[in-house]
Amino acid sequence: MPQDTAKRPHRRRAETLVCDVCRGRFARLQVLPAALVRPNLAELIAARVPGWSEASHICRTCLNAFRIDYARAEMEQDRGALTALEEQVLQSLREGESLSENLNKTFDETRTLGELIADRVADFGGSWRFIIIFFGTLAVWIIANSLVLLWHPFDPYPYILLNLVLSLLAAVQAPIIMMSQNRQEARDRLHAENDYKVNLRAEIEIRGLSDKIDQLIHQQWAHLLELQEMEMEMIREISGRERRAE
Repeated sequence: MPQDTAKRPHRRRAETLVCDVCRGRFARLQVLPAALVRPNLAELIAARVPGWSEASHICRTCLNAFRIDYARAEMEQDRGALTALEEQVLQSLREGESLSENLNKTFDETRTLGELIADRVADFGGSWRFIIIFFGTLAVWIIANSLVLLWHPFDPYPYILLNLVLSLLAAVQAPIIMMSQNRQEARDRLHAENDYKVNLRAEIEIRGLSDKIDQLIHQQWAHLLELQEMEMEMIREISGRERRAE
């Protein structure tokens, strides 16, 4: 038995490969060969890394960094100088951060007292409740000065005081509603900017999707080859035992 144990083939250690960009050593599944890198990325890597060839390897971290640099170069070529929003998108890709956020909650938490009052007035002025109260008040005012107070009306026809009240109401309500609309426009701009950032990041991610699929296929093939080699070792071990038993 000790001799059989000594002759038994040892399980092969996990193979590691060196990334030709950062010179770090990684597991084989964490490294992609140069043959599976897209040609446009391969050209960028070859221009920055001396000695890059088809026999080279690159780790995931370095490959993602080159993807971001390639996306930046493409965006600068199509759009010119990058805006602050586009810089935020690239920074989020580099750091792996999420761009989606609840802008309504953030926007409402920063409202001042005046802005809160303006929003409440605009909401009330654009409701059926306001319309019903408004026309009900007009009807009571006119009836009171035309029938009930016929001999001593406080605002006789043509209701000059009522016209003054309505003019004051319109003069005050109009700028308040405009304030609320300006806030809504600012909210819409924030939503549009956030949608643009999310869509731009999705576009960049989709461009790199084919690379990730190639990398996944490479990992699966490497894993299958490793399993096949282990099975062959087990078969050779069993065959050796059978020969010794004979």
